[in-house]
Amino acid sequence: MADADQPASVDEAPSTDYIDELTGLEEPTQRLMFSSSTTILTKPDPNMHPMGQAIGVFLLFICLLGFLNGADYASPNSGLVRPDEFVYRLSLTAPDETATFRGVVYDDDGQTLENATLYISWDDNGIWNSSEMQTDSNGYFNFERLDPGLARVDILVERDGFRDVYSNRVLFSPPAMIEPIGFTTIDFTVPSQEKFAQEPCSNGAEECEIRYIDLTDGQMDHPLMDPGASSIYVTIGFAFMGLALIGTGFTVWAMKSGSIAVLRTAAGISFFGMGHYYTACCFGIVAFVLTFAVPKRYVPMSEEFR
Repeated sequence: MADADQPASVDEAPSTDYIDELTGLEEPTQRLMFSSSTTILTKPDPNMHPMGQAIGVFLLFICLLGFLNGADYASPNSGLVRPDEFVYRLSLTAPDETATFRGVVYDDDGQTLENATLYISWDDNGIWNSSEMQTDSNGYFNFERLDPGLARVDILVERDGFRDVYSNRVLFSPPAMIEPIGFTTIDFTVPSQEKFAQEPCSNGAEECEIRYIDLTDGQMDHPLMDPGASSIYVTIGFAFMGLALIGTGFTVWAMKSGSIAVLRTAAGISFFGMGHYYTACCFGIVAFVLTFAVPKRYVPMSEEFR
């Protein structure tokens, strides 16, 4: 029997190492246990979900509508919407007395007409308003505080004992963007006395002191308007076509990259393409909402993608 004071043998000495001495902890003596798991590491699928692909095709159709709308605007003499119709719609919601009408009156030889009387009349909710003035020495006239929209313009010229009246239908431009006043500039060329003499008298007589050339009936669909308003209309058309092309580019990019964020951006751009009767706006909102319903797909980390 060993003596109590006898030091323990080497085999019985506790096993310690340098780390144990520093931390004061002993290494676990039990054996490590391993267990299998069915968990699979995944990552987002880089390919577009079929629903996203369908939305992309829908967006291409919307962009086509927006491009056709822009092409219509860029062709002022044809198409479903004309510049005068566009300006007239804007004038319906414009404030009263926010239109200015100015220009120069010429005769058939290109000379300015002094003291020609311009008489303007327009319908204001069933009440006919009117305003008149005479041209200055340079044939210039300037009306202010008129209502935007359609009006009748009669130009009265006295010459050689006759009073010739030249009538036209004019569309006054409403204020645009931040401008408080809408400006309409139109120059008029009064026909020659020979043309007035060829027109029948209003009372059926062979000769008449007051002679008329009235073009208003032929201008019912397309009245005279400021040429500058027509150019703005064309510019808007090119803007619509540009937005449609940008939206198409984002859509193709989204379908190739599988990015829902890019697809959603394309839907937002297509909203501003408008389209005839706002079709692109309505469809663009639908496509934008549908992008939030596209499910996210994940694939195993080990899968290889083309």
